[in-house]
Amino acid sequence: MNKVDLAALRENYTKGSLDVSDVLPSPIQEFHKWFNQAVDSQILEPNAMHLCTVSPDGKPSARIVLLKTLDATGFTFYTNYQSRKGHEMDANPNACLTFFWGELERQVRIEGTIEKVDAKDSDDYFAVRPRGSQIGAWVSNQSQVVESREVLIEKEKAFIAQFEGQEVPRPAHWGGYRLVPNYIEFWQGRPSRLHDRIAYTLEESGSWKIERLSP
Repeated sequence: MNKVDLAALRENYTKGSLDVSDVLPSPIQEFHKWFNQAVDSQILEPNAMHLCTVSPDGKPSARIVLLKTLDATGFTFYTNYQSRKGHEMDANPNACLTFFWGELERQVRIEGTIEKVDAKDSDDYFAVRPRGSQIGAWVSNQSQVVESREVLIEKEKAFIAQFEGQEVPRPAHWGGYRLVPNYIEFWQGRPSRLHDRIAYTLEESGSWKIERLSP
């Protein structure tokens, strides 16, 4: 196997800059601006985000999930409540999200606490999912050991037959989580590794403190 010289993998970031004077007073508004620019740049799945959770005994785990709703209250995604991340978020609501848009040389880190969304919100989103995805939510005991793919296929056939000719209801074990932010950091790549980092920290008054961080 050929050896890869990882030390030689370097990128000189030159596509933008960021200053405290550039950003909006609300980090949610600033995120909206950056997200829309990522969409306009036709980045593949700009709503893909790295979700980090922590187990009750302090072990971190991470995976990619998709942002489905963003509003003034926070960042919402949907998953199986009985998955590993579901159990970890139930036990420890502190979590972190990271977006990385390499084409724009940008990263956003979001720290906060997790809460479940209302059942109606989960119902409404589940209703607009593709039917195959709806069936899949019934099929998968997410994060649990499964003997083979054939087991999943047989379960899928059974649920397809069960719900034939009717709408697929949302399973009780599936729904939405919202990360309510208390810290959001915007990172813009710059030359010589002197990157721009602007951090928003939520204060007790409910206002956001905006500061520049050293790269």
